[in-house]
Amino acid sequence: NLQTLQPARRAAHSTRRDPALNRCASPGGQGTMSISSDEVNYLVYRYLQESGFTHAAYTFGYESYIQKTSIAGTDLPPGALISFIQKGLQYLELEANLNEDGTDVDGNFSMLNSSDLLSKPVEELKNIVKEKRKSGSDKDREQARVKREKLEAETANGGATPMDADDADVGADAIDDEDVTRLEGHEGEVFICAWSPATSQLASGSGDATARVWSVPAGPSGRRAQGSLKDPVVLVHSPVDGAQDGDGDDDKERGFESEDRNKNSKDVTTLDWNGEGSLLATGSYDGAARIWDAEGNLVNVLSKHKGPIFSLKWNKKGDYLLSGSVDKTAIVWDAKTGEAKQQFDFHTAPTLDVDWRNNVSFATSSMDHMIYVCKLGESKPIKAFKGHTDEVNAIKWDPTGTLLASCSDDYSAKIWSLKQDECVHELKEHTKEIYTIKWSPTGPGTNNPDMPLMLASASYDATIKLWDAEEGKCVHTLRRHTEPVYSVAFSPDGKYLASGSFDNGLLIWDVRKGELVKTYKGDGGIFEVCWNKDGTKVAAAYSNNRVTVLDFKP
Repeated sequence: NLQTLQPARRAAHSTRRDPALNRCASPGGQGTMSISSDEVNYLVYRYLQESGFTHAAYTFGYESYIQKTSIAGTDLPPGALISFIQKGLQYLELEANLNEDGTDVDGNFSMLNSSDLLSKPVEELKNIVKEKRKSGSDKDREQARVKREKLEAETANGGATPMDADDADVGADAIDDEDVTRLEGHEGEVFICAWSPATSQLASGSGDATARVWSVPAGPSGRRAQGSLKDPVVLVHSPVDGAQDGDGDDDKERGFESEDRNKNSKDVTTLDWNGEGSLLATGSYDGAARIWDAEGNLVNVLSKHKGPIFSLKWNKKGDYLLSGSVDKTAIVWDAKTGEAKQQFDFHTAPTLDVDWRNNVSFATSSMDHMIYVCKLGESKPIKAFKGHTDEVNAIKWDPTGTLLASCSDDYSAKIWSLKQDECVHELKEHTKEIYTIKWSPTGPGTNNPDMPLMLASASYDATIKLWDAEEGKCVHTLRRHTEPVYSVAFSPDGKYLASGSFDNGLLIWDVRKGELVKTYKGDGGIFEVCWNKDGTKVAAAYSNNRVTVLDFKP
């Protein structure tokens, strides 16, 4: 939730305007150790990225001028902010336990907890230590130590038991590393991946300013497939000349002039294949959308947005491309000419998601809590859905374009119909923010008409819920993950659901039974999971710069 970032964002702007505030010295004003506000902002930006807060990371980076810094992100190890904070707490704890002559009394520092260390000055910490040493017994100290270790363990594990210790996984098949194909080459976190709807090509987008198109070998994944892998086609997102339309002075005020923005604006934030698998569209933090052919040739650059692109979708016909951006607008592009057919500027905050209803109408969602249904050629929305009380993270039309699902940081998902202003169903069983939703490819009008239409929602509460779309009731709650779940995907036949989490787990579930059938534990958090067109392989995009492919047989 970006509301929690407001003080940091204001501080970032103030230090940018006042160079005298641009470096923070060590406590007491002595010594040479210091850290700049730019470095602090970059640490926060990377922490948000690594934690899966993608929207917050891009918005914070945009408003704190991350693209203007000269920090080499590839030199920064994962978890740098947490490591930095932990070292600071250890320093405070050590200082509070020192005698006046600079020597420590004993090796037991269990008298202070993390809350004290974060909120109290050193002198007060010293007083706490003195008082506890006077009155505390060995038993008290031991109890404090146990309590503190328990708190640290809960904090480290997000309050949950690690996945590989979950005895409820018994009965599910664990996939070995030897049976997984690793696609390596990206030099930054891989945020997104998508299979071609027509071939065995897999596209991935990363924080290294590239997308890559991999030709995944047919047959079993694993060692043999690893050995026959060909080098991917690398789609380099080079600087775009004159990338912004509009007032150049406004761009400079926003810190988004073309030279600076392309220097460090590397992230490929979203990508989508057209229906034939002949063209791949990519959206980037630099505010430009690009269209590539299947061989990796750049066909068109679409430059009109004034901020990072969060969402990018082809319509079914493949003649229009729809983009949503931090600049609060959505744009419909002519895919052949690269012309912006129409820009829609109804939102008052960044546009987080867009989704086509048919070839000419679509929906948009935003941090302003609103959802708009728009139509090409119309100057006003044809429908406005108001009901969420926090930012709307994702929206999806059902397979027939009849119902629209949305999910929000207000812990709820909703199902809407153009026939009424109020939501048809409000789905309120999650206990934390809902990051994404997906419809099943089932129900009337689909290739699986005899199966009921289902909606899956994935949340920061580490659960996935499966909802009956007609009744608006939760059918199953899937509880094996131990960290936020950022991606879910139904198999093409609608019988299985893949899920990916920052607990490093890729899980596959039986939708009808609500049971776990396969598990794979990687070595990085998962941003995205997706099925190939045949439903025989699942790919996952990882925070450790890798894409993995594994096989699935019921």
